[in-house]
Amino acid sequence: MITYSIIKKSELEGAHRLDAEYYQPEYFIDFSKGQWESIGDVLSSCQYGISQSMNDEKNGYPIFKMDNIHHGFLVDDEVRFTDIPKATFTEFQLKKDDVLFNRVNSEEFVGRTGIYKLDELPSVFASYLIRIQTKRGGDILPDYLNVFLNSAYGIRQIRKFSRRAVNQANVNAEELKRIKIAVVPMSEQEKIAELSNESWRESQRSKSLYAQAEHLLLGELGLTNSREEGDLWSVVHFSDIKNAGRMDAEYFQSDFEKVRQKLQDQKMAQLGDLVTMKKGFEPGSGAYQEDGKLFIRVSSMSKDGITEKDQKFLSEKIYKELKGDYQPKVGEILLTKDATPGVAYVLKEDLEGIVSGGILRLKLKELIDPEYLAFCINSIVGKSQVERDAGGSVIKHWKPEQIKAMVIPILSRGTQQKIADLVRASHEARKKAKGLLEEAKRKVEEMIETAH
Repeated sequence: MITYSIIKKSELEGAHRLDAEYYQPEYFIDFSKGQWESIGDVLSSCQYGISQSMNDEKNGYPIFKMDNIHHGFLVDDEVRFTDIPKATFTEFQLKKDDVLFNRVNSEEFVGRTGIYKLDELPSVFASYLIRIQTKRGGDILPDYLNVFLNSAYGIRQIRKFSRRAVNQANVNAEELKRIKIAVVPMSEQEKIAELSNESWRESQRSKSLYAQAEHLLLGELGLTNSREEGDLWSVVHFSDIKNAGRMDAEYFQSDFEKVRQKLQDQKMAQLGDLVTMKKGFEPGSGAYQEDGKLFIRVSSMSKDGITEKDQKFLSEKIYKELKGDYQPKVGEILLTKDATPGVAYVLKEDLEGIVSGGILRLKLKELIDPEYLAFCINSIVGKSQVERDAGGSVIKHWKPEQIKAMVIPILSRGTQQKIADLVRASHEARKKAKGLLEEAKRKVEEMIETAH
């Protein structure tokens, strides 16, 4: 059945667009209901970021990219740095409540928007981001603007304005300014802003709780100073090289040596003695769909859960054939072994999906808290071993025998419980933060839908 739309000539002239995608019916919004303004009319500034080389040695200033936008906020997890002159920094310095819009990426990520709350961190933003600032004392609060752009009515317009190419889409600053925003009473915007700020506070509480768990683990192991710069060389006995079957410097890097020396004073167990392991399945890229049952890949995994990044789906038929052997269960630990090996997450809710071949399902066979075990794998204790074992190649692969040999510290039952409780509380705070932002978006959408 053919789907078509009838467009007035006046609309064509105003939009300066002739491509059919722009006029798809699913992008239609009735702007006659309620009060709407173009975003450009409520802004005091609309600015592209800077294109500069970046480094991981913390030289210069933190620079935020699209990857640093998570659930409506700019976060400093894994932020990179850029060494720029003071004058450039002053021109592009981020300020509290700046809204950042991702202008170029794959279609699912173009338009990703977040608000900056890290006012104590002197930082700048990269060229693929657009900074927008609302007028002081104007009709629109920055938190409301951010939530609106993350809502269904913002996303619908972002998709409408997106200019598509092969594997990429773009919304430039002028098109961003043409997106219309619903102007609701300031009292309602303030309620949205409070939900946004509460969401931010919960996300920060989540980070604090996780940091407390890290501090407790490292303190128990005597590794609180393990990230200080160490020697650029190390002495290795020939017997160590013979036992390892390797003689590359990366295998004997000092980070793991520090960890190993501390672990010698602790009760330890190998991961293979604590869990059973089952590999996922690879149906091939030809089986991927845009919707259906979730196919959990390495690129969608993080220590915080299964993200929406680069998600793929399988048909109902393939899912039914595979779910008996490859659908993960609540309480299992999902562990990546390829590309970005060593990422562990305890599955907390039932899901209908299949695990890819780059992920292992770990099922406990010893009495140890799964959150504690996953936390140890994600900590410097696990990371140093993964980097030692899986390093040295373009695409990293962590071999099953190496995974089974990973050393896990077995602390007292009480300490394990304290660490696990902190990790669980961290996950709960993060879940609450996401819920508050979803509530804010839902309230914005309801106000628009009930406007006259």
